Amino acid sequence: MAQDFLDPSAKEQPPGEGVTTPDESGVALEAAQPKQPTANAASPPPNGGTLAWLQVFGAFFLTFNSWGITNTFGSYQAYYETTLLRSSNSSTIAWIGSVQAYLMLVTGTLAGPIYDAGYLRALLLVGSFMIVFGHMMLSLCHAYWQVLLAQAFCVGIGAGLVYVPSVAILSTYFSTRIGAAIGIAASGSSLGGVIYPIVLHKLLPKIGFAWATRVLGFMMLGTLIVPNLVMRVRVLPPQTRTLFDFKAFLIPAYTFITLGFLLGFAGLNVPLVFGQIFAITEKITNEDLGFYLIAILNSTSLFGRILPNLLSDKIGPFNVMIPCILMSAILCILFMTVTAPAGIIVLMAFYGFFSGTFVSLPSTVIIYISGNAKHKIGTRLGQAFFFCAIGILIGAPIGGTIQKHNGYDDLWIFGSCLLFACAALVLVAKFTWEGLSLKKTN
Repeated sequence: MAQDFLDPSAKEQPPGEGVTTPDESGVALEAAQPKQPTANAASPPPNGGTLAWLQVFGAFFLTFNSWGITNTFGSYQAYYETTLLRSSNSSTIAWIGSVQAYLMLVTGTLAGPIYDAGYLRALLLVGSFMIVFGHMMLSLCHAYWQVLLAQAFCVGIGAGLVYVPSVAILSTYFSTRIGAAIGIAASGSSLGGVIYPIVLHKLLPKIGFAWATRVLGFMMLGTLIVPNLVMRVRVLPPQTRTLFDFKAFLIPAYTFITLGFLLGFAGLNVPLVFGQIFAITEKITNEDLGFYLIAILNSTSLFGRILPNLLSDKIGPFNVMIPCILMSAILCILFMTVTAPAGIIVLMAFYGFFSGTFVSLPSTVIIYISGNAKHKIGTRLGQAFFFCAIGILIGAPIGGTIQKHNGYDDLWIFGSCLLFACAALVLVAKFTWEGLSLKKTN
């Protein structure tokens, strides 16, 4: 939809336009025809070229400012517990990040069909505004309910409006290289999760919470301009679809994979939200080093989003995702054994790499099991992320309650069990779709 910025003549055409029609004398007259293919023109994905890679570039900054923001919440959790909202307990504060991520994914359920209807530009503009506006309002907050409204609701909804379209549009430009394209785009979430916590930590003691948050807001404004300028719809479905594609649940692999995502995202958030505050409160690291742990996790997650996706193009997404989930589960329970700074740094680094698959490969898997139903990818991604959202919503608050009453050891066991259960369900999904083959089947 942002194609007008690239070529004003390349307007999206509804079905029926740009075709030849006979006049009254039977002579075929060419209707007004754009110089470039219309958004409804069906043609094979180019799998490369300047315009295709511009979509990856734009999607990179969308994940930078959607998942990148949610990946930063661990730093906010630590700051809120020690300073701004210190009268609130861990579980209560965790609801802010959980609701933010939940709304990001649930809003994606609505954004999928809206994108399919051709409103990419509207989604990007409204979503970008809400992300920036939410952070500007957060800079003025002093009470818990104010932070919840600004950071959880406003930013969460805005992030949801831009995230799912960033994935759906790539499937129309890439087929054989879809894993690589999504992996590169998803790496923006890792870079955002590295840069934003470091900037926040460096600026907090110098200019305070209010202006540090405003600086982040201006950074988001600058980076969100890019996708609004370069992203362009190439192919639209022939008709608008319903909000849900219930027939997708008749595919066993889709059903098992969505249930697995629900449990997996609940477990995923446990180290992301509590790893940093755990290291600080348990005196494993000092406060200064502790605030860099989220940045360390997200820096290795950058490679965890790209490399597994490149491999998935060769051997299939299931064969990459399952081992990564199992490793994440093992690493989560190993938090029980950490007592030294070197140990927590190494553990966070490895967890960042293997858990990185939770942002990039789920989209690749949904596209993979959709087969030829490319026109339903937006809706199927949206409703799959709805299940992810439930997991994100309940995972950290339940974990916070467990930590409050039973301590950190039970918290890590809780997160690890959820991840092991996720791996089992994804394995069942793989078996129902392609058996136990170690090769890509389609």
